[in-house]
Amino acid sequence: MVHQTDERRLCLWHEIPDGGALALDALTALGGADILLTRAGGRVAAFFNVCPHAGRRLDWAPGEFLLQDGVLTCAAHGASFAALTGACRGGPCRGEALKPVAIERRGDELWLATGDAD
Repeated sequence: MVHQTDERRLCLWHEIPDGGALALDALTALGGADILLTRAGGRVAAFFNVCPHAGRRLDWAPGEFLLQDGVLTCAAHGASFAALTGACRGGPCRGEALKPVAIERRGDELWLATGDAD
């Protein structure tokens, strides 16, 4: 599933499949950047949807990721990353990591973190 939004509110917690990922495209609040959210149980992480090795999107088709056993693999060149930390796990990304996006949970909703109390 690919969502498009121009608000700081990203999605509902349950929209991210447990053990999976959700793509959010063209976020105005991030200058039009695409991000992905990953979830494992009660933990969620957000990253820019860009492989640091090749500069390409990580999904092999819009909103479809190669994600298994907590490892996210870039379809372009096989770089693999820990789904919750973004750290390189193997392939041509050695010494690199996914660029994180700060988020916060408000009840059942996930928002871009701003550091303000609103």
